[in-house]
Amino acid sequence: MEPAAAPGTSVTLRDVAAASGVSISTASRALDERGTASRSAAAAHVRKVAEELGYRRNSFASSLRRGETRTLGVLVPRLSDTVMALMFEELERAASDRGYFAMVATSGDDPEDERRAAETLLDRNVDGLILATARLDDELPRQLRQRGIAHALVLRTDGVSPSAVGDDEVGGYLAVRHLIDLGHRDIAVITGPSFTSSAIARLAGARRALDEARITPPEEWLLAAGYGIENGFNAGEALLGDKAGTRPTAIFAANDNIALGIIAAAHRFHITVGEDLALVGYNDTPLSARLSTPLSSVRVPLDQIAGTAIDLIVNPGKEPRIRKSMPTLIPRESSGSPRQSGPPRQSAGQGRA
Repeated sequence: MEPAAAPGTSVTLRDVAAASGVSISTASRALDERGTASRSAAAAHVRKVAEELGYRRNSFASSLRRGETRTLGVLVPRLSDTVMALMFEELERAASDRGYFAMVATSGDDPEDERRAAETLLDRNVDGLILATARLDDELPRQLRQRGIAHALVLRTDGVSPSAVGDDEVGGYLAVRHLIDLGHRDIAVITGPSFTSSAIARLAGARRALDEARITPPEEWLLAAGYGIENGFNAGEALLGDKAGTRPTAIFAANDNIALGIIAAAHRFHITVGEDLALVGYNDTPLSARLSTPLSSVRVPLDQIAGTAIDLIVNPGKEPRIRKSMPTLIPRESSGSPRQSGPPRQSAGQGRA
């Protein structure tokens, strides 16, 4: 048996094998963190010896020998967006659970910046890319497919690349159906940018609920905005301001940031959310339940989406390539029934024959 490393020197795998009385390959298998640890007495003995000697596995070097780095690159539009920050945290956690490390870069939702950020991550030899930046006109997923680079899209999809998303059409339907069930007919919808699959699907779900109830809102009540608070404020001004004419009694905002902007606009015009105006957001960010009037919102299982995205890279080839997680409506005080005060107003959402 070879002697263990002298005090003060770095402990090697050879040292652990020698002190354990096993071959180097046996010691390596016992200490491999990629799979389920062996429960054999011999493997347990190797791990105990390694701990006593202070052995630290160089997973980077061993990964390079296998042609992988156990690192995944994550690309998001911006980390100042609460949903994107939460999404990265879940991706980081899911990657760690599977023995991977996740590193993040931002694109600002600009295609050229997205391409540069992706190349920077690939230059660092990541084993795959996870994109929360996909646009319907985006060339990057197509280029990644052509180059054979492992990747997965999250929250948004181009309809082709492996994707882990929430079922946004169902989510949009749940939000507007909730408002209809409360008695609203004058319902506006403010969705996200038209280059995102999430905005298009949420609007499609909202339209389906409106069609079922034979409600046809004015086209100017179906607004495509950005996903920021300022976008929501501007849309809220257009819908609720003094020049708006007939106002909706309810609004579905396609994310919670938009909803926050609408709340600010409503306050400016002395409209009380939850009484004069019903409001439903999307994503159920942590702030939603803590507002002075808690926000009704559609909750998306980000942890499930993250785990699915990692698995689409770690275990490729399984169907379906586009996997949807089911959202849940969380009703709170912001979505009240229409306020009954003053003379009846003519409904802008006329019934259809």
